Amino acid sequence: MNLVKSLIILLVIAVIGIFASVHFAPFETASCLVDIKRNIAGLERKSISLADGNQYVYLEGGKGETLVLLHGFGADKDNFTEVSPYLTGDFHVIAPDHIGFGESSKPTGADYSPIAQAQRLHELVARLGLERFHLGGSSMGGHIAMTYATLYPHEVKSLWLLDPGGVWSAPEAEMRTIIRKTGVNPLTAKTPEEFRKVFDIVMSKPPFIPGFVLDEMAKKRIANFDLEQNIFAQLSADNVEERVRGLTTPTLLVWGAEDRVLNPEAAPILEGLLTNVKTIIMPGIGHLPMLEAPKQTATDLKAFIADLPE
Repeated sequence: MNLVKSLIILLVIAVIGIFASVHFAPFETASCLVDIKRNIAGLERKSISLADGNQYVYLEGGKGETLVLLHGFGADKDNFTEVSPYLTGDFHVIAPDHIGFGESSKPTGADYSPIAQAQRLHELVARLGLERFHLGGSSMGGHIAMTYATLYPHEVKSLWLLDPGGVWSAPEAEMRTIIRKTGVNPLTAKTPEEFRKVFDIVMSKPPFIPGFVLDEMAKKRIANFDLEQNIFAQLSADNVEERVRGLTTPTLLVWGAEDRVLNPEAAPILEGLLTNVKTIIMPGIGHLPMLEAPKQTATDLKAFIADLPE
């Protein structure tokens, strides 16, 4: 009985401690949870400076062939912490924050076009000593990844495109319709309430995220609102289609069938442009397969790479 009472007391103390941490130190508590997820994924936070003084912050971990992962618009490197536990046993994973996002530098007035971002990424991988690697990208990250493969084809072993952007001849999805009719970009946020609505449009099956963590995420997005508006305009002005026409890089193209941000009908357009592509349409999944179905998404990638010729 004394043991049971002691355990109950310890549990109550733990609950009180967690409540106090969330209430009085939400940023520190949210950061601690992020660190735990990174540790589970086998990822470590690192940083490196470019020649122009801008700094990349990135996650790195795992062993095997190198897999560089590029997040999408408004996101950050931790978009890949859900899928990385299924990848770091087979790959050396590197997931940077793009310049302009996350913890990386955010220079005002900079060129944030996919070509400029690909050129910055090229300097990053050179400084990390990478010569050939697999390159994955989600949404905007896929747009940049395709651009990178056209600029530096000898470096990219394969492409992993997750609902990639830049295919602007496709029928508009709900996101573009909202922008056209209201002038409001549902992927950006000026208030915590607007930020929570972002999750409704980008994911069909969002993972559970505690409210206080969402609040801390919202603060960062709100602070970056003006820059994100500028970056989105530069992305929208860049159509990747002619750039990738005839690209021979082995490509795994993944699209969530319920994507409300970028129309899945862009997939057959890319199939007609790329010469070596396998497409997977994921039923019931939205814009972010690696967050909504991380295990299956990773399994599909590993099978694809395993089948590549030596």
